[in-house]
Amino acid sequence: MSRTLIELLREGSEGSEGSDGLPADAILTDPDITSSYANDMASFCDAGTPAVVVLPRTVEQVQHVMRTATELRIPVVPQGARTGLSGGANASEGCIVLSLVKMDRILEINPVDRIAVVEPGVVNATLSRAVNEQGLYYPPDPSSWETCTIGGNIGTASGGLCCVKYGVTAEYVLGLDVVLADGRLMSTGRRTAKGVAGYDLTRLFVGSEGSLGIVVRAILALKPQPPQQLVLAAEFGSAKDACDAVCKIMEGGHVPSLLELMDRTTIKAVNALAHMGLPETTEALLLAAFDTPDPAADLAAVGALCEAAGATQVVPAEDAAESELLLQARRLSLTALEAVKGTTMIDDVCVPRSKLADMLDGVDRIADKYGLTIGVCAHAGDGNTHPTVCFDAADPDEGRRAHESFDEIMALGLELGGTITGEHGVGVLKKEWLAREIGPVGVEMQRAVKAAFDPLSLLNPGKLF
Repeated sequence: MSRTLIELLREGSEGSEGSDGLPADAILTDPDITSSYANDMASFCDAGTPAVVVLPRTVEQVQHVMRTATELRIPVVPQGARTGLSGGANASEGCIVLSLVKMDRILEINPVDRIAVVEPGVVNATLSRAVNEQGLYYPPDPSSWETCTIGGNIGTASGGLCCVKYGVTAEYVLGLDVVLADGRLMSTGRRTAKGVAGYDLTRLFVGSEGSLGIVVRAILALKPQPPQQLVLAAEFGSAKDACDAVCKIMEGGHVPSLLELMDRTTIKAVNALAHMGLPETTEALLLAAFDTPDPAADLAAVGALCEAAGATQVVPAEDAAESELLLQARRLSLTALEAVKGTTMIDDVCVPRSKLADMLDGVDRIADKYGLTIGVCAHAGDGNTHPTVCFDAADPDEGRRAHESFDEIMALGLELGGTITGEHGVGVLKKEWLAREIGPVGVEMQRAVKAAFDPLSLLNPGKLF
């Protein structure tokens, strides 16, 4: 452990009288503690051992960390709640882990301008509830919304269940304050409803996984709080029929607030975990929701389309309590699949809606080929599938087959005209696949952007490409 690093982190910059240095309790050096910051939630992703973990509380402290890192040429890995699924927050060997969870203030909620100004460590659910109290709505809702942070959501351009109607995180980030690799502070974007001044650097940082700069403040767009949604559940005798229903719903001009699909493997796993009594003969369960002024009428129209597509049973909820009950199975999906074997690899392949049935059929073939349990739950309304490979991590052969099946699923997604990630990011897990998707010229241009912002390659090195 280098005393120089710790001493410089504790000291302020010259002439600052130590005001921008880190207090002792913001610097973690105990290996038993720092090792707990080495990984996010992804499988098969290498991680190094951090030299130190720092937890700044102010923008000035973040700037000080970056100036110190630049002076000593030490890599910095930004982190939020580490709920990511691609290894994007994994530590590099000997790095400074820069955890932003202590910067967790909601600085402003403005109902007139319909914006919120927040620090990166604010938990998604905390912000959502705070704006709801003022009759406003922050739509992005990743499955980990009770624990994931806004900074992490921005870093990975997170999605969620409501994307089919409201879009992903990128649609709600109006402006950012960003600490660059050399410690300079830059502001991007705007507070206004419109603005087209210069290159859209704000959008460039969204999804950059901390590789271009450290987001220390965000201006987020809000919407008026919609009416309480109602949910419908439709059971199908085949995944193809359920996917046909999705196509009919979207083709018919309907705008559901949620349109989710679970395949038979996922349904059985949920039944085994929670004893929900879903029929074992169900091959696919489709959940649709509307938060319109007359959701019951919308559900009736969509229910008719589901029946026309071959649904064996359609169950519309009559109130919020019934709606939440119907959604419970979907919320339990990943937990239930993890219980099948103890370890999962969660893929994140997004395909055109018209290719959704081909994707599910292909995943079935891959599962049979490798002798594995692979369940699929999907944000069906936007084609974002989450094939989840269940395996025993203690079995080397099963781990190998899991990894190979994961790769084949991503290859299938590209063959169907899709993308390797719709909301989880690239991180370590999908570096090779990003290069395949965007091609050599795309990689060259992305590396040029990285070099412009981070010429020493100190920020989250080894991620993306």
